[in-house]
Amino acid sequence: MDRDEEQLLRRRVYGADHDHPGPRPGRRYVELIGGPLDGLLLDITGWTRDEVDAGVALATELGQFGAGGRAMYDPRPGDPLRFDWTGDTP
Repeated sequence: MDRDEEQLLRRRVYGADHDHPGPRPGRRYVELIGGPLDGLLLDITGWTRDEVDAGVALATELGQFGAGGRAMYDPRPGDPLRFDWTGDTP
């Protein structure tokens, strides 16, 4: 995979339609850092501050527990644009 392809993959949005996998104008995103979803964007448009602060557990087949597992991400202190991977859960 060349560098340009890698850049395109890193701009994909978690859970987005395969025909339109990239970010959309007017939406708010955070970047997922580490773990099985590293580099994907997560659309947090409309989330409350409490919802953002709570972090997320995102369904993925790529984590330690395979199908049905979830990757957990928490907001990075002092960096509102990034969520860090904290582990996988069944």
